[in-house]
Parts: sequence; C-alpha cells; structure tokens
Amino acid sequence: MAGLSIWHVLIFAIVVLLLFGTSKLKNLGKDVGGAVKDFKKSIKDEDELNASISGSMSEPRTIEHQNKHDLNTTAKH
Repeated sequence: MAGLSIWHVLIFAIVVLLLFGTSKLKNLGKDVGGAVKDFKKSIKDEDELNASISGSMSEPRTIEHQNKHDLNTTAKH
C-alpha cells in the first residue's frame, strides 16, 4: 500500500529541517502569512468597492442583461 505512516512524515520533517533550518522555515512562514493577509485584504476591499458601485443597481448585471441592453440601444438608433 502506498499510504504514508507517521514515520514517513517524521523522517520527511527532519530532512526538511536539516536542509532549510529553522530560521529559513520561520521566514517562509512569515512571508506566506503576509501574502495570505494581503490577499484577503485585497479581496475584502474589492468586495466593498463592488458593493458600493452596485448598491444603486437592483439586479446584478449579467451577459444576457448586457446583450439585451445593447440590442435595445442599437434598435432605438
């Protein structure tokens, strides 16, 4: 069977610690954490911006809605 036992995981962790050292792993953790924090902040900011822009609209705009709008405006001209 190709499953991983606790010994495989433990040996892998020891090898990673020996190769990279604790300081590099700590810095990597900080970098990844900062990137995730920035990503979440940008998503939150974008959602707030979209909510403020579309707050006056009663329904979400879809491709079908846009196509109907385009057809109506070209038919009037």
